[in-house]
Amino acid sequence: MRAFQNRPRLRWLVPIVAVTALVAGGLVAGTAAAEPSLPEQSAEQLVAKVAASRPTQFSGTAETRADLGLPELPGSRRGSDFEALLSGENTIRVWVGTEQQTRVAVHGTFGESDLVRDGSDVWLWNSRERTAVHSKVTGGKDRSAESAPTPQQLAAQAIEAIEPTTRISVARNVTVAGRAAYELVLEPKDDRSLIEQVRIAVDGERFLPLRVQIFGEGSDRPAAEAAFTRIDFSAPDPGVFEFTPPAGTEVVEPDDHDRSGRPEKPGKSDHPRSGEKPAVIGKGWTAVHLIKGERPDRKAEQDDILEALPRVSGSWGTGRLFSSRLVTAVITDDGRIAVGPVRSELLYAALER
Repeated sequence: MRAFQNRPRLRWLVPIVAVTALVAGGLVAGTAAAEPSLPEQSAEQLVAKVAASRPTQFSGTAETRADLGLPELPGSRRGSDFEALLSGENTIRVWVGTEQQTRVAVHGTFGESDLVRDGSDVWLWNSRERTAVHSKVTGGKDRSAESAPTPQQLAAQAIEAIEPTTRISVARNVTVAGRAAYELVLEPKDDRSLIEQVRIAVDGERFLPLRVQIFGEGSDRPAAEAAFTRIDFSAPDPGVFEFTPPAGTEVVEPDDHDRSGRPEKPGKSDHPRSGEKPAVIGKGWTAVHLIKGERPDRKAEQDDILEALPRVSGSWGTGRLFSSRLVTAVITDDGRIAVGPVRSELLYAALER
């Protein structure tokens, strides 16, 4: 998410995008083919095998597609950054080496963005803006790669929240990237969620997620999907994880960051309490993330973006409503944000707490 955090224009959108990334992502629809033959697995057995699968060295290309019904915002643009995955069709390349070697590259209309980890070094590079954010992993688990919407990460996030709010089943077998796969189906038990179903294609041999499709209520077309079109399970060349900023790149080092990963700037923050962890009200498919803060000192461009959204009000106060097919958010005039894959009524209830 640091690609968003480094842009003041988009900082108020960070919580919305973070949750969207958890419930959305990207994908391509598969072509019709005969159902491949695989040993029978129950839904519970399949979930257990996906959860127990060990990291595998591989490389591949995935296609992403998102049709979330996001509103057109003034000043919005599409490029190579990770926020481009929230709309249209995109291509990402993935390499996984040792436990501490990963690389995800987003190829956009105007350039490329890469998230690279090699040992303790993590780089977020944007070719269009000619910037490279450098971080160090010092003990603890590196969570930067978890922001990348690969099929593996999207599946892990969905499976992690299965019980007790989800019905699980196994549909017909499918073929993805030329490989036979089971199709695991997750459905919310609570009909107040905007998500009707998540389908995860799981490799029949390695139990690695190959495709994730997310359906909004009442639709037979995925609102978002991400799937491999090519995958190779041989070890990638170690050189792919070596990153040196190209000449002319502005490098931001760890000492230049605040706790949230943004370059520090003098003066008042335009996102109060940005280091605080959002409160979570509810659980599972109807969880609402609530960020409390004081009224932000917004710039004129941010005001233009907010004014493009419809105004709403209630006993909780006044603000603007952001709606998409999978995610809804309320940005209040006093700086609070409530966001989740739910109808607006649940957000209003959360804000009244």
